[in-house]
Amino acid sequence: MSSEESVHRSGGRQARRALRQAPDFTMLPSLSRGIPLCEVMDQAHVEKIDAASMSILEEVGVIFRDEIALEDWRRAGAKVVGERVYLDRGLVRELVATIPNGWTYRARNRDRDLPFGGKHAIFVPMTGAPFLRDLEDKRRWPTIADLNMFHKLAQMSPALHSSAHHIVEPMDIKVSHRHLHITYSSIKYSDKTFMGMTTSGRNAEDVMAMCEILFGKDVMEQTPVVTGNCNGNSPLVWDETMLSAMRAFCRANQPVLCSPFVLGGANTPASVAPAVAQLNAEALSALAYTQVVRRGCPAIYGHYLSTVSMKSGAPMAGTPEISLMNFMIGQMARFYDVPWRTSNLLGGAKTFDAQAGYESAMTMDAVLHAGANYIWHSAGWNEAGMHCSFAKFVVDAEVCAMGYRMAEGPRWDDFDAAMQAVRDIGPGGHYLGHPHTLENFERAFFMPKLFDNNSIEQWQAEGAVEITERALSHAKKLLGEYQEPKLDEGVKDALLDFIARREREIPEMDALNTEF
Repeated sequence: MSSEESVHRSGGRQARRALRQAPDFTMLPSLSRGIPLCEVMDQAHVEKIDAASMSILEEVGVIFRDEIALEDWRRAGAKVVGERVYLDRGLVRELVATIPNGWTYRARNRDRDLPFGGKHAIFVPMTGAPFLRDLEDKRRWPTIADLNMFHKLAQMSPALHSSAHHIVEPMDIKVSHRHLHITYSSIKYSDKTFMGMTTSGRNAEDVMAMCEILFGKDVMEQTPVVTGNCNGNSPLVWDETMLSAMRAFCRANQPVLCSPFVLGGANTPASVAPAVAQLNAEALSALAYTQVVRRGCPAIYGHYLSTVSMKSGAPMAGTPEISLMNFMIGQMARFYDVPWRTSNLLGGAKTFDAQAGYESAMTMDAVLHAGANYIWHSAGWNEAGMHCSFAKFVVDAEVCAMGYRMAEGPRWDDFDAAMQAVRDIGPGGHYLGHPHTLENFERAFFMPKLFDNNSIEQWQAEGAVEITERALSHAKKLLGEYQEPKLDEGVKDALLDFIARREREIPEMDALNTEF
């Protein structure tokens, strides 16, 4: 081999090595599920849950604490007695049947548009934490700067498909202005799809106005660009705050997660199947209402699942009953042919410890086998949602990539080449230098960056660093490498002008503001 050829080959290897070691923040496409669904109910059980839910809607009714919604239901033909609405199953089925079973989310960066529904799923970070564990692992109140950093990390995490919205509550921003700055942070620091605040009807309208500045009304009429979440008050109550926000999203043709908030055994029966029957009734009542507001608008069957400790009353994560309910809810959503949301990587631990890992892993395994579409709370959740951890956020993001790979299913495209390798190597050999291995090793087996699989001697020699410390170092490194996806200057100015105008207007409405 000539020296020139040797240098050329060495340079090629070095170039490939440098390319492998360079950070790659390319977002993964929507997960297209390639593994079988876990369905724990047969058709008779599905129909039993459906019948029980419909009887709840017809005979028990659902409270809608909102005069506009009550009048909407009267016009739609429902029986309304006071605040209680009794929904005929025929009307419910007719309305739910008009919900699209899928769509494409439009992102600021068109390369990050996302097919959604059916086999397609997306991972979305956690939201709503009133505390955080910061880059020094200290538990404290969050600021807008902390939220900005989480949005940057979401942008840089390939398996996270969204920047969400208030991953943590920015406590240094006035409550009545908070939704404006949260939305701007979601938009500014990431060019992925995002979530919109639903803390009041007026706040939701502000979010729609900001989306219109970013995308244009015509685009919003054609396809979803943002997602809202509306929580029910289980058992069987929807309030004015959530319903007014729901109307704002539906009128703008943007989807909301219709999410009963389940504390199993506290606000549902203390049994899995009856709890699902109640939750299903609650979700159907909200899904149907979205179609009363606007026929054909997108909507997502939602829920938040927790079981309650009968010792303390505290919510629990990662329990087997939550997994069973996820399997069942997935079947019900498919029965009605609507996309559905679940919660992922939940934990009740107070630090990023073994409990947090076990609870999160238990949850993710069920979520992926249940076939959920909108996989929310996928990074950072701990302490029953009371804090978001920077360490757990970056590890969870990598775990989502691992779950993504598993849920894709086996790859078959290199099968014949690998079988030829078996013939080439024969008995007693090894595959480390074979061309098939060299061509496929990077994608053959997932290689986590944040898990240590070295020998104990090497681990000790490198400082015996535990996962939390490794994760925090990685988060700091990522933030140092962050490159902002610049907004169009005209759009940026229009958004900032809108925020400034609304900040001048909102103080007169403080007494009416219902954010929390």
